[in-house]
Amino acid sequence: MSGSQNDMYASGIPTANNPYAPFSSRIDWELARWAKLRGPGSMALTELLQIPEVPERLGLSFYTADELNEIVDKRLPGRPRFVRHEVLIGNEVCEVFYQDIIACVRAIFGDPDFTPYLVFAPEKHYTDARKTQRMYHDMHTGRWWWATQEEVERKKPGATIIPIIISSDKTQLTLFRNKTAYPVYMTIGNIPKEIRRKPSSRAYILLAYLPTTKLERVSNKAARRRMIANLYHACMKKVLQPLESTGISGLSVVTGNGTTYRAHPIFTCFVGDYPEQILVTLGYTGKCACCKISHKNLGDHAPEIAADLRDLTAILNILDSFDARPEDFLKSCAEAGIKPVIDPFWINLPYTHIFRSITPDVLHQLYQGIIKHLVAWLIEVYGAAEIDARCRRLPPNHHIRIFGNGISTLSKVTGHEHDQLCRILLALVLDMPPLESTISPAPVVRCVRAILDFLYLAQYPIHTDDTLALLDEALARFHADKQVFIDLGIREGFNLPKLHFALHYSQSIRLFGTTDNFNTD
Repeated sequence: MSGSQNDMYASGIPTANNPYAPFSSRIDWELARWAKLRGPGSMALTELLQIPEVPERLGLSFYTADELNEIVDKRLPGRPRFVRHEVLIGNEVCEVFYQDIIACVRAIFGDPDFTPYLVFAPEKHYTDARKTQRMYHDMHTGRWWWATQEEVERKKPGATIIPIIISSDKTQLTLFRNKTAYPVYMTIGNIPKEIRRKPSSRAYILLAYLPTTKLERVSNKAARRRMIANLYHACMKKVLQPLESTGISGLSVVTGNGTTYRAHPIFTCFVGDYPEQILVTLGYTGKCACCKISHKNLGDHAPEIAADLRDLTAILNILDSFDARPEDFLKSCAEAGIKPVIDPFWINLPYTHIFRSITPDVLHQLYQGIIKHLVAWLIEVYGAAEIDARCRRLPPNHHIRIFGNGISTLSKVTGHEHDQLCRILLALVLDMPPLESTISPAPVVRCVRAILDFLYLAQYPIHTDDTLALLDEALARFHADKQVFIDLGIREGFNLPKLHFALHYSQSIRLFGTTDNFNTD
């Protein structure tokens, strides 16, 4: 709880010596806790409490489920409430519902359940006493936190950084009041990943509901796309604007044990699928959201180009030129390869490099991206009948799913199903007969092996410089043999953004920690 929450809570407690206030006694508190976490429905609870003398004998402060709900909602401190804001675009009024992000940060940071585990400073971990081999796992072991801590300390010594992690998925639409909106979630990097990624820990907060609209009244498709992008950034700017000042000046936050810190909440990472990545970075579909590589070269194995991220300073200069030279703004944006969004939400966020903030996404990029493509290529190479027959012939085994009907007819495959499929994929292509008289099946097997190596290495919970080298080497092996799919007429090229983003994995892990810091499943 924050200081203001503590004061408000204390003022509503009639008896200072009662540690269970606003409940009257321990049994009052225990029954309320059981009713909300483990108990029956509201109707059954009310019927129980209406049995004569039950509330009186137990000394309860509530007689119905509604009275208990009123105590929980109004007399206990909790997370902030949603507020509503209207945005006018294209003669259409859109609603965005959001919580105060600073209050959300204070609520998570001050949660007593997280207090024993919070991390307040970056650390460098090594595998040996000579410190020659770095280790990367939780966010505080990455290079970003260390570099940002040094930068903040030069201006405001004694700072505690709170890395803000924002995630959204436009496909997860929520329907309410005959309207649709898609959710935006937030958490903080101070909570270890083992706790943060468990839904039961409640380490994520539903930060906002962003509006969805097709702007059907706007006939020009290009103008419509620009307006939808501007709507997204206007809403996100409204939600994240408090970070612009507090990231620089800091604010007082209190942990669950009462310790006060001067914290600097800084937008650090964005977690989302490819369409959201493009929307956030102002890019165009078919290009990389992070680096300068052209669309026609996405299939190249070019780690040196992938390491060269977009020039944030140059992009900011173009965005700042709108007021001075509005007639040249569209041309400048086109030359830089960005959409002409006048005021993106990250333009004034301190210590934020938006092109560096895009994180790996194992679910969408690997399982439902590269693996999905690879399975389709293999089915086309060997034929659906042969692949399905091999699926049926696999012997039963522990932790292995047998696809009795094959895999060629699967549709709407989930990430879990792709995970199960990967466990048998190499077995399906081993010992295949020659593809053609002049083409050996060996490169196909090597491609499958390389992609699976990359997939499983990418999910290591702890990485070192050596394992990251193995990760890059696995990707290089795939690129060395991928020509076989072109020779077989399966592909004309490999200009796939999700395949290209694999080049960014090792760089991102060194900056922000391992990929399980940023789950989207």
